[in-house]
Amino acid sequence: MEGKTLARIGAIVFVAVAITATAVEMTRKEEAPVAAVAVAAAPAAADPLRADLARCQLLGEAAEHDPACLRTWAENRARFLGAGRPAGDR
Repeated sequence: MEGKTLARIGAIVFVAVAITATAVEMTRKEEAPVAAVAVAAAPAAADPLRADLARCQLLGEAAEHDPACLRTWAENRARFLGAGRPAGDR
């Protein structure tokens, strides 16, 4: 076979594959999105630290200069890192 004939056959095969793939994709049914289940958050009164952290979050950049937020963040870090607990409790 000549080079032109092979090129034409290759082009025809490519177009046929592209058309088939397009047809398959167009006939595919979309699945309905799964609805996210909202979980009610625990009341902020149960954890005053969480309420203070939420307040500091609402302050935005101003929270960097708020002494109450600085104390709240320090307490949160200490709680997260386990500072102040005996070594056996970790």
